[in-house]
Amino acid sequence: MKLKTLAAVAGLMVSLVSAPVVSAGEIEEAITERLSQAVPGLRIMSVRASEAPGLYEVQSSNGEPIYATEDGVYLLTGDMLKVTDNGVANVTKEARAQVRQQQMADFGDDGVISYPAKGKQKAVIDVFTDIDCPYCRKLHDEVPQLNDYGITVNYYAFPRSGPNTPSFQKYESVWCSDDQQAAMDAAKGGRPVASKTCENPVGDQYQLGGQVGVTGTPAIVLEDGNMIRGYVPARNLAEGLGLL
Repeated sequence: MKLKTLAAVAGLMVSLVSAPVVSAGEIEEAITERLSQAVPGLRIMSVRASEAPGLYEVQSSNGEPIYATEDGVYLLTGDMLKVTDNGVANVTKEARAQVRQQQMADFGDDGVISYPAKGKQKAVIDVFTDIDCPYCRKLHDEVPQLNDYGITVNYYAFPRSGPNTPSFQKYESVWCSDDQQAAMDAAKGGRPVASKTCENPVGDQYQLGGQVGVTGTPAIVLEDGNMIRGYVPARNLAEGLGLL
């Protein structure tokens, strides 16, 4: 009996040693293939091992991270939290910020309507804005104060009503104006702006907003990729950036 037992154990050890080792790349490919087949139309952007052992973080065309087991059979959605020595950290929020930061960098700042910092630039904020949004107008009134704090404000178009609407066309007129800042100031102040058309990036910026998760305006994207949703007083924003 002992000999049989030893032989069985030896056989098991041989089978374990000879079992094929699945690489991380193969796991990621398998997850991509399984999800693509299970959800037609879903475009997988990236798959990588998450901080939680056994779970993989999937970035897809829907903009929200998905967590999958190694075989791609079990999926988790929502925020992953991590207990640290300093409390509870939101791992998913950090991942979103990293992706958003890369998306903004890939798009670049060509075509933004910029209000540069006065003196030394200490920070840059990218603001998705709607000319007709009341809180966007309130934030715009404080842009000079933000500039005084050393903050450059870059405006990206996000007319909430969407393409082919008066608000969208108004933003196009502002962008096509000879003096974009003067036209933006007038439009934000509720004053008329001469209707103009030209080749412009308003549509592309609007699509970018959807990709980075803008759901309302103003939406302020910080340099680290984190997003502040809604109006924040200039002083509070400067304090949050560690400038005061």
